[in-house]
Amino acid sequence: MTHPALEADHDVIVIGTGIGGGTVGRALAEGGMRVLFLEQGPAGFRQERNGLSEIFVPEGRAARGLWPRPLHATIDGRESVTYAPLGAGVGGSSVFYAGTLERPERHDLDETGDRPHPTGGWPVGFDAMRPWYDRAAEMYHIHGTPDPLSPEAPMRLQPPPAFNATEQALVRAFEARGLHPYHAHTAIRRLDGCLNCLGVKCPRACKMDGRSAGIEPALATGRAALVDRAEVLRLIGATSVEGVEIRHDGQTRVLRAPRVVLAGGAFGSARLLLRSRGEAWPEGAANGSGLVGRNLMFHLNEMFALWPPRGTPDDGATKAVSLRDLYHAGGARLGTVQAMGIRASYGEIVHYLNRMLAASAWSRVPGLRQMTRVPAALAAQLFGHAQIFVGLLEDMPYPGNRVLWDPAEPDRLAMTYDLHPELLERRRLFRRAIARAFRGQRRVFLGMGPELNLGHPSGTLRFGSDPKTSVLDPGCRAHDLRNLWVADSSFMPTSMGVNPSLTIAANALRVANGILTEIR
Repeated sequence: MTHPALEADHDVIVIGTGIGGGTVGRALAEGGMRVLFLEQGPAGFRQERNGLSEIFVPEGRAARGLWPRPLHATIDGRESVTYAPLGAGVGGSSVFYAGTLERPERHDLDETGDRPHPTGGWPVGFDAMRPWYDRAAEMYHIHGTPDPLSPEAPMRLQPPPAFNATEQALVRAFEARGLHPYHAHTAIRRLDGCLNCLGVKCPRACKMDGRSAGIEPALATGRAALVDRAEVLRLIGATSVEGVEIRHDGQTRVLRAPRVVLAGGAFGSARLLLRSRGEAWPEGAANGSGLVGRNLMFHLNEMFALWPPRGTPDDGATKAVSLRDLYHAGGARLGTVQAMGIRASYGEIVHYLNRMLAASAWSRVPGLRQMTRVPAALAAQLFGHAQIFVGLLEDMPYPGNRVLWDPAEPDRLAMTYDLHPELLERRRLFRRAIARAFRGQRRVFLGMGPELNLGHPSGTLRFGSDPKTSVLDPGCRAHDLRNLWVADSSFMPTSMGVNPSLTIAANALRVANGILTEIR
């Protein structure tokens, strides 16, 4: 049976339902537009509470809202196959995230006198983005306390819950070291009975993600519709997008709307444009610059276990502590340090050991994954109730780092990425800065080699004023296509030193405002 929404007329088609798609679609629906959301994954059940589980059967992954296909990654010339922490369901990857929505600093976006920007600055600067950060903070119910080191006026933050005994002990220990911790900015509505679902799907509307803050409020307007299990195959057109070809319920059909917003993530959006080839687009849609899929960026994770002071009560894992003392240190662009909401338990250690194994030359040795259980058990005994922290090191854009697409294997998710010398040098500085900042506290790094945060891809459809050096204009409309906009992390020229989620949401609101303003 054909979904009724596929037969209706719509003002805009939004491809993807993560933070970008959910936010832009909600804003457009609340602005009076008829919105059709297309999501490749299943809607699932609202009461689900699964996380990013280690499941390797595509059908099982799809049923749990995970991206079903593995990522084929060539990193520094070495090939590996792994499952990236990507979602494929309503809410996208955001339903699994830990809800950390941090605003970047001015030097992340702007060229400043004492802190030059590697690209000369974003085409839309900090002051222009500030009101959209404020609106996104309200939409996503962000609570926390201001960063004491920031010279900027803080966002409109809601009061956070009080630190528990473990968090208080950590904060006191950090302050004694001369550091400046604050309550991390987290997108959670404090409803009665909140389960604090950080890192797993939230069965209620407590955690604010692309589903609870975007899709569901959009549908409540009566002007939006959602079609799940709708695989978008390609875009069709010439100077504009004239059709969106999808596969739904075993049938292929073409949908049409005056406007299309692409929000499939830095991997998905770039792949869709690359595979949208035809007589008018021999190298893919919106690819006159040849940059579609290029300038792929992540963050580099520097994870370390840190023990609270001896005698500290064990109040469970914390996500509430963050600090920016190492954000821009020694003249180098480094990044934030934040608690991950994870304790160094046996299961988590197995997970991270297997991730490290998958990225190593030993990944193809049969049965080796099972052997990680022994060192994990020993490490769990050693760590006790240590908290896991992560430093997020900013990445930079390089055209050779890119999403790949092969017409012989159109469904294959693939990338190539080289760790540039300047990144490795900044990583060395970051590790040294972390060791120095937490000197005197029991801690241990949880990795030796560089680890890409595959959950933070960005930059594959960068925006800019020059069509020769960017894919999108400053309004995030494709230079080559007058009715195509992008509202995910693809637009970012640099990865910044913070989680990208709040910037995605803020920019999606800005994109929606541009579309609505043009119509009016």
